[in-house]
Amino acid sequence: MSKKTIDQLDVRGKKIFIRADFNVPQHDDGSISDDRRIRATIPTIESVLKRGGSVIVASHLGRPEGKGHEPQYSMKAVAQRLRELLAGIAANVHLSGALPSQALAEAAALKSGEVLLLENLRFEKGEKKGDAQFAAAIAPYADAYCNDAFGASHRNDASMLALPLAMKPKPCVAGFLLAKELKFLGETLENARKPFVAILGGAKVSDKLPALEHMIGKVDAIIVGGAMAYTFLLAQGIAVGASRVEKDLVEKAKGILELAKSRATKILLPVDHNCGREFKADTQKNIFAGAIEDGWMGLDIGPQSAKLFAAEIANAKTVIWNGPMGVFEMPPFDAGTLAVAHAVIQATKSGATTVAGGGDTAAALEIAGLSPGLSHVSTGGGASLEMLEGKKFESLVPIDEA
Repeated sequence: MSKKTIDQLDVRGKKIFIRADFNVPQHDDGSISDDRRIRATIPTIESVLKRGGSVIVASHLGRPEGKGHEPQYSMKAVAQRLRELLAGIAANVHLSGALPSQALAEAAALKSGEVLLLENLRFEKGEKKGDAQFAAAIAPYADAYCNDAFGASHRNDASMLALPLAMKPKPCVAGFLLAKELKFLGETLENARKPFVAILGGAKVSDKLPALEHMIGKVDAIIVGGAMAYTFLLAQGIAVGASRVEKDLVEKAKGILELAKSRATKILLPVDHNCGREFKADTQKNIFAGAIEDGWMGLDIGPQSAKLFAAEIANAKTVIWNGPMGVFEMPPFDAGTLAVAHAVIQATKSGATTVAGGGDTAAALEIAGLSPGLSHVSTGGGASLEMLEGKKFESLVPIDEA
């Protein structure tokens, strides 16, 4: 999936529409608590500005209802962070007025070296609906379209699909972030070096079922951790105490275990568990090997499981990781996730290609300061998971081929 990228486009004197993913978490006072997604698109914006172009950048933020301006979902804080990150590079960073008419006038007045951040796209109901009429109203803003929003590329919102289609035959290219995501989550995984190990965690089996089924037969081993592991353990007849289980999926889990066996894909489940009486950091704690006693809930993989998983990861040439091994936000139940993270980093140092995807996985790595140790940490939660499921994204079709 080789797409034309922003650096291959002549941008001098041109206005470039960049669809970014600035859907960042915020504190109660509206300040940004994690700016990774903003920082990830800065190289694409810089490329345009430094080569004499101007940028119109747009994103959604939160879940407004599409009924006009909602102050709590304004892009104001994002605009301020952009000003800080682009200091000395952008002549100005403006926040637009209402879409589409007021912003159209502001886009027309934009000068080379300036940035116009559009107000939250989802203030307009046409965005979420993928409305072609809304896209047509935005299309005159710019001379070219650039998709740098991998995290939203699995959606057919107006700015993701209808807009590039409406802007044709103007150039439509990929930003550096999108190109990198497609390389690691697309090309690398399609041509993975063996042994190929997948690590899946998180709370719900239902969230990961399609990815599990798609990867069986393609990977050599699947490591399963997090709360989802308890559904699989119960499917094997192992007692899991008060651990979270999706009982309606126990039979499905049995089928997946059988399918993996028939296709020579090894599935590794936890052999011991770091448990608590309650879901809180200061709860009474205990380690159980094998079965978990009644009244105890598994909140993390145990130390023997961490060693077992690390040994499997050490032999890998390709590793894909989506989902934490336990309640990573609540020490000491972050130990399993950190142990797996260090094992993945060691595999990277040994020459393996390592990719982490999913919001919780990325957050855990960021909190621990471990993100730089992997080959790639994806900015897309749902998008990265859908790519692991083998889905094709319609939003990528209008992007010009390289």
